[in-house]
Amino acid sequence: MFRKIKLKTRMILTLGLVGALQTILIGVFAGYYLSESLYDEIGQRALMVAKTVAATPAVISGIQNRNVADLNHLAARLADTNEALFIVIGDHNAIRLAHPDPGRLGHSMADDDGDYGRQALVHGEAYVARALGSLGESMRGKAPVVIPATGEIIGIVSVGYSLAQVEAIIERYNFVLYGVIGVMVMISIVAAIVIAGRFKQAIFGLEPEEIARLFRERDATLQSVREGIIAINRDGRITTVNRTALDTLGLEPETPLAGEPILSVLPESDLLSVLESGIPDFDREVWLRGRQMIVNRLPVREGDDIIGVVASFRLRDEVDQVSRQLTRIQQYADTLRSQTHEYSNKLHTIAGLIQIGATDDALTLIGSEVSDHQALLHLLLDAVPDPVLAGCLLGKYNRAREMGLHLDIDPGSQMADIPERLPRDQLVSVVGNLIDNALEATRLHTGEGGRVQLSMTDLGQELIFEVEDQGPGIPQSAQQKIFEKGVSSKEGDEHGIGLHLVRLFLNRWGGSITVESPSTGGSRFTLYLPKTPEARTAHCPPFDS
Repeated sequence: MFRKIKLKTRMILTLGLVGALQTILIGVFAGYYLSESLYDEIGQRALMVAKTVAATPAVISGIQNRNVADLNHLAARLADTNEALFIVIGDHNAIRLAHPDPGRLGHSMADDDGDYGRQALVHGEAYVARALGSLGESMRGKAPVVIPATGEIIGIVSVGYSLAQVEAIIERYNFVLYGVIGVMVMISIVAAIVIAGRFKQAIFGLEPEEIARLFRERDATLQSVREGIIAINRDGRITTVNRTALDTLGLEPETPLAGEPILSVLPESDLLSVLESGIPDFDREVWLRGRQMIVNRLPVREGDDIIGVVASFRLRDEVDQVSRQLTRIQQYADTLRSQTHEYSNKLHTIAGLIQIGATDDALTLIGSEVSDHQALLHLLLDAVPDPVLAGCLLGKYNRAREMGLHLDIDPGSQMADIPERLPRDQLVSVVGNLIDNALEATRLHTGEGGRVQLSMTDLGQELIFEVEDQGPGIPQSAQQKIFEKGVSSKEGDEHGIGLHLVRLFLNRWGGSITVESPSTGGSRFTLYLPKTPEARTAHCPPFDS
């Protein structure tokens, strides 16, 4: 029966009832807590007044001299001053010496509430009691009267506040509280209607049955896409794979992959790194199952949580190269937007400093930012005319700053004579890989404030790039192994691809690379690229294929 009701109506009923129930429960608890708080507050007030009165020298003297008239006058005045219902003063036998009703003077205080005041008169302790006496129900604070010099207990003071006043206040508060509860219930119902409407709008006004039908259509559409598609969940297990993915990876069409760990199917995959970082990866050139492919990886989010990653991939061809160039331009634009955002934050900081009068600090910040970026831009404009390489270096500089690190480019660097036939996308991929590795190693080992040094030269017959980090260094025995596929100094199975791709490019172009661990710590990678493949030098042998 409930399923026959439309989804929006079901949501309104469910959310409305839940919201109303929660509001009522909170209101009841608030009312109870308010009542208890007021009772406790009035009790503590009575106790404080009782202690104050008991310590008054006039009260101590009046009890000692049994000056009933003065005590009654004093008690009436103090009761009026403290807005108390009554102040009763008794001697060490709890016999009244002061009371609002003169007829009760000389009688035991116990005939009022059955309390002989033993806790105060015998143990010398002040306490709070709630009782129904001759003047009505009241919250009473009782305190012993003690001679300061000897510590002798000579009497007792009882201060009472009428609970009728408290109950009137509670009733007034409850009236407001119940009104608020009513308003909140109405708001809950309205909110339920709005949420149900928004939810129905978010699912395009569809009913669950229609969503199920669309899911089947989506699956059919997924299978018809000519790009390979694989999706994993937050546990790194495959949830979706289409037929094109199986064909592209060279797997049998009926291979069951759902539920399998991604690394058991594709050990070279970087999907887990995207799952961990949440950073999308577009048009990345990788090797999967011995095939060179172009891969896009996008994290799937639910609120702030990353619940999976979707990857699309295809074999590399001429169309892919054009697409990759366009994507790289978009990445450069993203870098510029990131830099604009960073400058916006700096401008807000400068404006705040000016507003608070810290003009010297503002000028210092402006000078630092201007000098750093102007120096970098002038260096790149003069030393690196190639816009692709310059854009890559600017992007890595900004990424280093976002990581809390410094990318220092040697001001004596020069990289103007890059041969036309050298693929720019592969050049920036290789240089970018080395810089990324250096930044990551420095961040993990040194933390914020670490530095990565980059120097470049195009003198002679080679292009030389030198990248030095402040990482933990690489042992001599591992300096050649790190270029092997799947081998990495980082923890986890998802690393060990970047330097392997560097090695493949160097083998194709006839370049070479050396790895050193300076005595000062860290690692130094020196990349040698001949301006022509035939210009390979003898002192820097290439890798073996």
